[in-house]
Amino acid sequence: MDRPAAVSAFNLALETEKPAFEEFFIARLLGLEFDYLDGQCIVSFELKDFMFNPQGSLHGGIIATVMDISMGHLLNHVQGPGSTLEMKTQYVKAARQGKLQCRGEFTRRGRTISFLKSTMTDEQGDIIAFATATWLQLKK
Repeated sequence: MDRPAAVSAFNLALETEKPAFEEFFIARLLGLEFDYLDGQCIVSFELKDFMFNPQGSLHGGIIATVMDISMGHLLNHVQGPGSTLEMKTQYVKAARQGKLQCRGEFTRRGRTISFLKSTMTDEQGDIIAFATATWLQLKK
């Protein structure tokens, strides 16, 4: 593992995090970049080896976390904050290098319960994983 890069990412996250969407600690630690386009939340990040499992590919927990973030940030952007009620993640391909992208989007928007999906792809457009989730709209 590139320890200086891991320490640098951790310290940068500590110095720049705020308790806010797009700026919270995990988003900063993973170097997540956010864009909202055509009813989608697009989250991009560069793979770093401190994100890897012992087999040398992106850890499934990080994959699920980033997909959850893409859906939660979209919900917040469109309707306000929500909470994940359940999420199913399916892993398709190992990711070992490069920049990845998640696209969170609605499958059905409701006033209190919404259904969202997220797809993570690599630079070639190959699917790494996809997820579906049920979200509860929180009171503002």
